[in-house]
Order: sequence, then structure tokens, then C-alpha cells
Amino acid sequence: MTPLVLGGLWVLAASATAFLPMRRQMVPGLALLLLAPGLLVWIGLSHGWLWLAFGLFAFVSMFRRPLRHFATLALDRMAARR
Repeated sequence: MTPLVLGGLWVLAASATAFLPMRRQMVPGLALLLLAPGLLVWIGLSHGWLWLAFGLFAFVSMFRRPLRHFATLALDRMAARR
């Protein structure tokens, strides 16, 4: 399969996950969150930076709240160590 086809399947899986009740979104959402960087790198290497930019925009758009949450946790931990 090409990386763009897998990227499309990833988007469909993310959309299906969004329809689940919140308590059932955690496991598939985390799996999608962990798979995304590798898929984005593969898309970028195969099709160039423009498709990588589109994929990155879609990823950040769909996962903006979890990414903000993890960034806040990381920044809080860094601040606590100082």
C-alpha cells in the first residue's frame, strides 16, 4: 500500500474513533497518535514536503487537544525539575 492510501485509512480510523463514547476513545486514539509520526515521515519521504505539510496539518487539527495536554504535562514536568 502506498503511504497516502494508509494516510487516508488513518483519517477514516480517526473519524470513526471520534464517534465512539469518550471512555472508548482512549485506546484507539492513543494508537492513532503513536502511529501518526511514522506515517507522516513515510509520506514525506515518498511524496515530498507538501504532502507532509498537508498530513501534519490534518494530524494537528484532529489531535489538537491531546497534543496540548501532553505539551502542558511536559512543560509542567520541566518546570518542576528546575
